[in-house]
Amino acid sequence: QVQLVESGGGLVQPGGSLRLSCAASGSIFGIEAMGWYRQVPGKERELVATITSGGTTYYADSVKGRFTISRVSARNWVYLQMKNLKPEDTAVYYCKVLSNSHWGQGTQVTVSS
Repeated sequence: QVQLVESGGGLVQPGGSLRLSCAASGSIFGIEAMGWYRQVPGKERELVATITSGGTTYYADSVKGRFTISRVSARNWVYLQMKNLKPEDTAVYYCKVLSNSHWGQGTQVTVSS
């Protein structure tokens, strides 16, 4: 079984920044592609960004230029640096090992003045 622990969420004003962290452990063999997703109540979970074991990244259009995904070399640890946050970024953010079906508990990000 895979365990995922997300942290770093909180309340921030529009235009502010936050850095989310995620550590994956358990039944993971090698360095895996990982991603960040987010979900608003009543809506489907959406993909925000991904990063491969080699460092290739992908971003949803809604966050491109504002969010940066990164990872610790040789670890299944990923970060999401979020800048110029907007109220529409408010959601519970989850990280995931892309090849695995498990989800962590998520971390709440609220962007509000």
